[in-house]
Amino acid sequence: MVENVVYPAYFDADRSRSEGRRVPTDLAVEEPTVDEIAKAVQQVGYDAVIEREKTYSREYEPRGAVVVRGTEDTAKNDLVQAIAAYIGILRE
Repeated sequence: MVENVVYPAYFDADRSRSEGRRVPTDLAVEEPTVDEIAKAVQQVGYDAVIEREKTYSREYEPRGAVVVRGTEDTAKNDLVQAIAAYIGILRE
């Protein structure tokens, strides 16, 4: 089974691309949480496991990570873009 790890920094509007943001600024949000990311992953149709003690390699404080399971047929970039869209919808 293919697993992708997704970090909050990928969606953080306060970060630049070189600091780890992977989505365009119009899809980025302020201070994304692993709980929001996990909900968005489930809305996209995949299983999500939250790992709260994980730290993204470009950060010093642990904000956690979400392990996305069952993504054999999806590129990571496409997955991240879909998650970002759902986080925006959840925040409205």
